[in-house]
Amino acid sequence: MPQSPVVREACWGRRDADDKNWFLEFVSLLAIADEVRVPGGADDPVRTLLCVFLSVFSVSLCWLFLRRSANCYDDSMTDDARISLPPPSPLAHHWDLDPEITFLNHGSFGACPRAVLAHQAELRRQMEAEPVRFFVRELAPLLHEAREELAAFLSADPEGLAFVNNATTGVNTVLASLPIGPGDEVLVTNHEYPACRNALDATAARAGATVVVADIPFPLASVEEASEAILAKVTSRTRLALLDHITSQTAMVLPIETLIEKLEHRGIHVLIDGAHAPGMIDLKINDLGASFYTGNCHKWLCAPKGAAFLWVREDHRKAIRPLVISHGATAPLDQYTRFRLEFDWVGTGDPTPYLSVPSAIATVEGMVEGGWSEIRRRNHNLALRARDLMCEALEINSPCPDSMIGSMAAVPICDGSPDPPTSPLYNDPLQDSLLFDSSIEVPVIPWPAPPHRLVRISSQLYNTEAQYRLLANILAEFT
Repeated sequence: MPQSPVVREACWGRRDADDKNWFLEFVSLLAIADEVRVPGGADDPVRTLLCVFLSVFSVSLCWLFLRRSANCYDDSMTDDARISLPPPSPLAHHWDLDPEITFLNHGSFGACPRAVLAHQAELRRQMEAEPVRFFVRELAPLLHEAREELAAFLSADPEGLAFVNNATTGVNTVLASLPIGPGDEVLVTNHEYPACRNALDATAARAGATVVVADIPFPLASVEEASEAILAKVTSRTRLALLDHITSQTAMVLPIETLIEKLEHRGIHVLIDGAHAPGMIDLKINDLGASFYTGNCHKWLCAPKGAAFLWVREDHRKAIRPLVISHGATAPLDQYTRFRLEFDWVGTGDPTPYLSVPSAIATVEGMVEGGWSEIRRRNHNLALRARDLMCEALEINSPCPDSMIGSMAAVPICDGSPDPPTSPLYNDPLQDSLLFDSSIEVPVIPWPAPPHRLVRISSQLYNTEAQYRLLANILAEFT
């Protein structure tokens, strides 16, 4: 498989240096051969044989150099290494994942099972068969049913549950509605997902508020280190805390139960960015007590892309409005509240990702005996094993306690380029090399800033321990 120059530079620099030395030796030999003066006349058989020998020698050198170059740059891994990928779990047949890729990155965008995609396709067929009937007569009860089932799964009051496209939209929705003003402080950690941190920065800048950052170390030795770092930044001016439930870059489950209780008790509104939580951990939103909670359904619930939710505690529902104001703002209050009416209709769009959430919950639950509790247990144990394999290969200690691991884990690796990433979705040459050379899809994340970086693995039902062992062995070669 051909490599890009950036991949060659990142992963095979020492071999390139060897090739340059070899090339110089090759050119020197050609020069020597060219300068050789063979004695004798044109009809001398000895002279003829020597000339033939030198010609063959020169051609052979050229062939060897070209062959070596092809081996170095077109197939940097041996054929055996490239074709002997560990097989996925037997449960992988539920997904349409590329069988030639070892997919260790469920956390970024999730992966939707085949049966759920078929259910969504049928909903779309129904929608397009008679659009007026679907949107005017059928959509409201379908949304109600989907919301009730998702609320039951999340242990959340359905009256405070609104569908949104993604957790970033949920965060932006709350920030746009809250009365934050000059002199106020909004609290966030250095682990916050960059998109949501950008939204917080923009909100604070418009309001004249100050963003206060709590630095949580990574690696860290205890859960208490995280709690103490956050609480130490609280002041009398703190109005809002935006906290990850599970950090994106470092894959740590933060102690939000303790934090919510202490912050809300002090009158600080807590907005939980739970992008990775639904389906990864046993989530009971009503019991948490946060003012706001937003999460994705397309990640660990395995719903179609574009399915997420925002939950708002009852005392805030009149203040929180969708980013798009539409017919729900003036619709008659029939059996639904204004909160429900506004969020349920923000203009014409494709609601089938929302409507497919119950299918995703049921489909994934049916894959394993024991349902969701067993799925969470298996994924958690596999993530711990994967992390341990990488730490052993890299000869480092575990970067955080086991209790802070869900179905993802991140470990520090050797430094990369000091330049900032060229894409907000990261574009590390090592990540490219793992994909193009070893057929492994896994994110390499700059943390806390270049040149420092992490590798983050995800564990889903389609993964196996052997896949992480392969990754660990390859990482050990590059560090």
